Amino acid sequence: MEEKKELVGRGTSESFAEFVQILRQENVNGAGRLFGGHLMAWMDEVAAVSARRYAKGPVTTACVEELRFLRPAFSNETMVVHGQVVRTGHTSMEVLVNAYVERLDGERELIADAHFILVALDESEKEKRAIPPVIAENDEEQALLDAAKARHMERTPEKNKL
Repeated sequence: MEEKKELVGRGTSESFAEFVQILRQENVNGAGRLFGGHLMAWMDEVAAVSARRYAKGPVTTACVEELRFLRPAFSNETMVVHGQVVRTGHTSMEVLVNAYVERLDGERELIADAHFILVALDESEKEKRAIPPVIAENDEEQALLDAAKARHMERTPEKNKL
């Protein structure tokens, strides 16, 4: 009989991923504003990289929750998109992805955010795979973890009654 190994938790810092892009003509519409679809694709890629780093293997996006567009981004602005795992389940991860416009002085303004749910896969990419629990490394990460747990409870109340 195969013995189950206890998975050792990992810090969220192991999952940090960032994408930087200066908005060009091909990224914007006729009004000079970033296409929402481009931003969504960049956010999904950042979420996938973050989850792959955490899971140390292949992943797939299962769900995008609470995607909010807070303000437009315009041609020639610098976009910064970053993500990190904020909660884990047995095989799933919630990745918080924030998108910013970065001014030339380095100041950032949040323009969009979303919570992506990704699932860890085995090497064949056909079966789900267990991942280690996430460990909050500071008070801010603990607050993100607590909020993610509350969202999970709202999403799956029938599972949480067992």
